[in-house]
Amino acid sequence: MRFEGTLKTWHDDRGFGFIEPAQGGQEIFVHIKAFDLRGARPQEQQRLSFEVELGPQGKKRAKNVALERKPVARQDARKNTRQALPAEWGMAARLAIPAFGLLALVLALVWRVPLVLLAVYGVASVITFFAYAFDKSAAQRGGWRTAEKTLHLLALLGGWPGALLAQQLLRHKSSKAEFRTAFWATVILNVAGFVWLCSPKGQPLWALL
Repeated sequence: MRFEGTLKTWHDDRGFGFIEPAQGGQEIFVHIKAFDLRGARPQEQQRLSFEVELGPQGKKRAKNVALERKPVARQDARKNTRQALPAEWGMAARLAIPAFGLLALVLALVWRVPLVLLAVYGVASVITFFAYAFDKSAAQRGGWRTAEKTLHLLALLGGWPGALLAQQLLRHKSSKAEFRTAFWATVILNVAGFVWLCSPKGQPLWALL
């Protein structure tokens, strides 16, 4: 027997949420694997239909969930086209990488910038970019997601330029305020560490390599 309801809450990064049945009653747990996804991701307040089964612990959960699909209006089509394009570059995003390059140049003139340190940034940025790409692909197909703390750790270790490019070009993690705040915190910490490592106090560490 199929029921109708509304996706009241949805945690996209964790792949589950709760459905509010149209006939009322207890909210029903739903996992990403219960959806019939064909390029669309579940969103809160979205209408859907579903069946109910008992989980391993005897609690109700949804299965065979189908999202309500409406004809795409001309305005919606324009919206989808915009979503397929890269995100707009904000002032901070636009200036961060050039400013860091200028900072590295200044430090190279004042102090010595170890080449191995610049190589670390290059390798870490490539790894981080592909980590974002993998996470976006997993989000679209309902697969295993990369933890946000892992993405932040990669950024902190020098991959933030690659993360910034991925956010803008792949349009992934570019609008979630909480994530963006943590991301920019890792950028500030990383740049501060970069300056210290290039300073006379930090250079003895590189002499050991």
